[in-house]
Amino acid sequence: MAGIIGYVKEAYTELKENITWTPWAEAQNLTIIVAVFSVIFALMIAGVDVVIKSAIEGFFNLFK
Repeated sequence: MAGIIGYVKEAYTELKENITWTPWAEAQNLTIIVAVFSVIFALMIAGVDVVIKSAIEGFFNLFK
């Protein structure tokens, strides 16, 4: 059990003293940017999906 407690203490010390954390305002701005680009990318993929679906349906309707 002492090994686990020591591990947790060392991990906490590492996180507190040796890691440079991004300032909160910058983290919020970057999160917003990622969210916006994720939505844009999802809409682009949905658009390509609709185009490919229409092309495939059109191709198969030729043989009906």
